[in-house]
Amino acid sequence: MVAPERLWRGVMTQPEGIHMYKKLLLATLVATSSAFLITPAFAASQIVVSVRTPPPEPRMMATPAARPGHQWVPGYWNWRGNRHVWTNGTWVADRPGYAYHQPRWVQRGRVWQLERGAWSRGDRDGDGVRNRDDRMPNNPRVQ
Repeated sequence: MVAPERLWRGVMTQPEGIHMYKKLLLATLVATSSAFLITPAFAASQIVVSVRTPPPEPRMMATPAARPGHQWVPGYWNWRGNRHVWTNGTWVADRPGYAYHQPRWVQRGRVWQLERGAWSRGDRDGDGVRNRDDRMPNNPRVQ
């Protein structure tokens, strides 16, 4: 192997320099492309909160009057600082073609997991059947 100092000083013969340059370029491309392949997985991942302490009962609060172009997300118990903390309700802007799933706690075995609020595309009534396959995509009796 040729010392890197010789490559940068131009002492290396041309075939050696081109061969070393190709290796360096290939290594850079592999490193860069693998970073792009990994990034979407991290961007799409969501932190899952799993605790053994069940959340307290939800607080009963009045639902505000309807607001055009928005949905009301009622308050819920969040997990912060190793304890349940109440998060007040809020308005979220509608997204055409998407359905909003509100935050909720689900018991799985001996642990409780917080499913954070999120938008999903193509299932307006939340029955698990995509709108294009659903005979009643806006079924008011579901949810």
